[in-house]
This record gives sequence, C-alpha cells and structure tokens, in this order.
Amino acid sequence: MQQKPLILVTNDDGVNAGGILHLSNIASKFGDVYVIAPDKPQSGMGHAITINATIRLHKTHYHKNAVMEYSCSGTPVDCVKMAVNKLLPRKPDLVVSGINHGSNSSINVIYSGTMSAAIEGSLEGRSAIGFSLCDFDHEADFSGTTEYIEKIISSVLKEKLPNGVCLNVNFPKLKANEIKGLKVCRQAKANWVEEFDERHDPHGRPYYWLTGKFVNFEPEAQDTDEWLLSNGYVTVVPTMHDLTAHNYINHLKNVL
Repeated sequence: MQQKPLILVTNDDGVNAGGILHLSNIASKFGDVYVIAPDKPQSGMGHAITINATIRLHKTHYHKNAVMEYSCSGTPVDCVKMAVNKLLPRKPDLVVSGINHGSNSSINVIYSGTMSAAIEGSLEGRSAIGFSLCDFDHEADFSGTTEYIEKIISSVLKEKLPNGVCLNVNFPKLKANEIKGLKVCRQAKANWVEEFDERHDPHGRPYYWLTGKFVNFEPEAQDTDEWLLSNGYVTVVPTMHDLTAHNYINHLKNVL
C-alpha cells in the first residue's frame, strides 16, 4: 500500500490562528498532516533561531484533521527544525507555512517568519511553500484561497521543487469570484521607509515604536507581485536561500 505524503504545517501567527487552521484542513486532503507551530505570534522574526533559551513543546488539539500537533515556544524556523529532526516519524514530503495574516510580497519575504519557515524547509531538502493573505484582520476570510492552495499543493507533490527553491504565494484581499487568476512572477523592488515614534514612560524615559511606510520603487512594472496583487491576481514567486550575487562574481574577480 502506497504511503500517504507527510505534510508539515507551520506558521508565524500561532498554532491556533485562523490561517493555519484553514491551511491544515486543506493539506489534510493530500496527505497526513503534522502541525508544529509557535505558541504565540512570531511575525517579523525572519530566520531567527533560539540559542540562548530552552525550547518547550506542548500537545494541542486545534486541528481536527492532524495526525499530531504541537505548539512550540520557539520561532517558526525552530518549529521546522524541531519537526524534521525530532518529532516527525520521517522526513516530510512537503512543508507548508501560513496562511499568514498579511502580505509577504516583495521585500517582506526577508522579514517574514512565515516565509523563513518555508525557506528552512527547502534548506532541509524538502519542497516548501509559504502562503499569505493580504489581510491583517484577525477574523480574515480565507475562503478565497482554497482553490489555489489545492492546485499548488497538488502540483508540487506531483513535481517536486528543485533543491533550494521554495514558493512564496500571496493572495489579494478578495472573494474567490473576484480573483482574476494565478500568475508566476518576480518580487517587486521595494523597501520600508522606517520611522520611530518616540514616547515617554511615567519616569520620563524615552521608548520607541517602529512605524513606517512601504515604498514600491517600480509601481508601473506589471511583472511584479505587487502590481499583480493590486490588480486582483494570486502571485507565486519562486524563492531561493542562496544570496550569492552570481552575476557579479566575474566582475569582482577582475577588480580584486
């Protein structure tokens, strides 16, 4: 009898967030689901790991279709490392992360705990996908993502991703019948322009809240995730952890 695919589900919003509950339910249609996710929100953690504190696990019961589920006191990347190297009965066939409450398009990918979990999955040699919905609302409606997640998971299970590549999938904040389709594209060139809101505690000591605004440097480029999301498309950006500037190597050899 053929073994069902083993699918690891994680996120950065917490083990009982609406997005991961929706994702684990979809993933269970394709294989045996194991959920290991943070015990609290971990947005913006990037690829951080826990090295100066212990990590604790607790069995949870939020995911009705999961074979096994744990909350983890560590980061999203810790969750993947713990799952692959300690908890799972074998290496996962697929790692899925999300569905994030908020966009992880463009430069957000490098700050994202959701995408860092997916990237960690690819570092482990597994096919991996990060899913995000452009809606920060705690009660966000994820129903419009279902059809596309099913299509993407099915495709990746049939044709595994190349070593070192994962997918960054973002959904516009639209109902299913309003989404125009799916586009494979590149990430937009953009950045956050940070500001720090200075305030003072009762003792007069200053403290700061990070604020700022997102700036798209190529708003007219129609082949980017930002343009396509704003025009009603689901975006799929193939993403790598290799940060080498390959196109600059030969030039650098000539000048150094």
